[in-house]
Amino acid sequence: MIPSETTGADVLVLMPEGRLDSNNAAEAEEDLLRHLDNGRRHIVVDLGKLDYISSAGLRLVLVTAKRLKQSGGKLALCGMKPHIREVFEISGFVSILTVVETRPEAEAAVAG
Repeated sequence: MIPSETTGADVLVLMPEGRLDSNNAAEAEEDLLRHLDNGRRHIVVDLGKLDYISSAGLRLVLVTAKRLKQSGGKLALCGMKPHIREVFEISGFVSILTVVETRPEAEAAVAG
């Protein structure tokens, strides 16, 4: 389960920790899809505590972004460590997703 909290602006902030890879991506996907199925449409993923992301983790981010877009929602990513940001840049995700430095910027980007 991904630690999360809801802000006063009804923004769900997810805070994955450690690794997001093939060992835990399926469980994380179930968790994310549950939030989406429960009507969450404004989501921030704070990656400040993430140490590693694999292609399985990148796929999870992309699936979440697509589902939110289809339902009129918004996703923003923030707090990336330099080596995590490099993975997102190499994959091309920085150009197709909302990626900002800070959590307040991310919350503002997705607020209804």
